[in-house]
Amino acid sequence: MNRPLISFISLTFALFTTITSTFLHASESTASNQEKANLEKSLYCMEILENRPDMASKERLSILRNECFSEHYIQHSPHIEDGRDAVLAVFAKRYKKYPNLSMSVKRTAAEGDLVWMHLHVKRTPDSLGAAVIHIFRMEDGKWAEHWGVGQRVPKESKNKNTMF
Repeated sequence: MNRPLISFISLTFALFTTITSTFLHASESTASNQEKANLEKSLYCMEILENRPDMASKERLSILRNECFSEHYIQHSPHIEDGRDAVLAVFAKRYKKYPNLSMSVKRTAAEGDLVWMHLHVKRTPDSLGAAVIHIFRMEDGKWAEHWGVGQRVPKESKNKNTMF
C-alpha cells in the first residue's frame, strides 16, 4: 500500500473512532425516562414547597403530603425530626413566619433514584438568602429520603465568584 492511502485509512479510522466514542459516551450519559420523571416531579414539588406564597398553606401542605413526600420519608437533616409529618410541620410554621418565602433553581441533576437541586432560597424579598443543596432519593414518584446543606449568602465575598 502507498503512504497516502495508509494515511487516509488511519485518519478515517481515527475520525470514526472519535465520533463513535463521543456518540456512545453521550448516549450513556443521557438521563433515563425514570430519571427525567424524578427530576420533573422534584421540581414540581420544590415549587410547591418553597415558591408558592400565593397558595394557602393548607393547600400547599395537602399537595406536599399527597403528591410529594413518601409516607415513610427519611430525614437526614439533624435539625428536623424523621418522617413526613415532621417536615410538613416545619414548613407549616415557616409559611406563617415567612409568608413571602421564595426560591430559584440554579442547577439540577438526576442519577438513578437520586435527584440533586442547587437553590437560592430567600425568606423575604429583600434578604440575601441562602445557597441550598438538596439531595432526594425518589421512590414511586415521591421524595423518600433527604439530605441537605445550606449556606447563607454573605454581604461580601473574599472572591469574585458567586455562590450560584
